[in-house]
Amino acid sequence: MLEKEEVEKKSEAVETEDRMRRRKEERWGVAHIYSSKNDTIITITDVSGAETIAVGSGGMIVKADREEGSPYAAMQAAFRAAGKAKERGITAVHIKIRAPGGHGSKTPGPGAQAVVRALARSGLRIGRIEDVTPIPTDTTKRPGGRRGRRV
Repeated sequence: MLEKEEVEKKSEAVETEDRMRRRKEERWGVAHIYSSKNDTIITITDVSGAETIAVGSGGMIVKADREEGSPYAAMQAAFRAAGKAKERGITAVHIKIRAPGGHGSKTPGPGAQAVVRALARSGLRIGRIEDVTPIPTDTTKRPGGRRGRRV
């Protein structure tokens, strides 16, 4: 009986050491995703946000301007940025999604969801997903004047 208990204790100790080693090997970064109707920009930085590790955008992938904001362009840009980040030793990322906000749209564009899926599929471990869209509590005056934009 004692031998089985000792073996179990040893195996538990080895498992916890293994987990700790894996945690130490992980290098975290932050994936900043700006997704508007017209483009998606992915910037992967270190945790402090001071050093940029990888950059990708929809405009770097496709030729036509109208396709820059598409989920396909966003996904390809995310795969490229994730590849560069993995080369530089990043193994896990927290994600911060941002829409134009302010006077613009408060909801992220069509590329945001595609980027999150692509980062997960590229082999990066995903921590927190957070929306950091700037939403004014009491905003400044919208452009267009009293009678609005006359078309």
